[in-house]
Amino acid sequence: MIIGMNEQDFMAYIIFGVILNFTFSILFAMYLSKNIGVQEMISSKGDKTQSVLVALSLFIPFAKMLITLYRVAILQLYFLNKGYTHKEFWIYMTNK
Repeated sequence: MIIGMNEQDFMAYIIFGVILNFTFSILFAMYLSKNIGVQEMISSKGDKTQSVLVALSLFIPFAKMLITLYRVAILQLYFLNKGYTHKEFWIYMTNK
């Protein structure tokens, strides 16, 4: 048993969490590319790397999905509600 669950149940949660992560990440990327433009995103992308904690969170069920939803909340609450643009959010997320 892992964390009080059978191994099969735990693996099912991990797989479902990974699927949800990729779904939310793809939808968020499509949303940003629609509002910014793919060429503009490529030209304004910085060289910021993901932290190790974010990369390792892929193995914790639903953690990576929650990080993506956190980024969506930052976009909505901090940037869009204060009058900033999607491009300014993209620059914030990809530059140091």
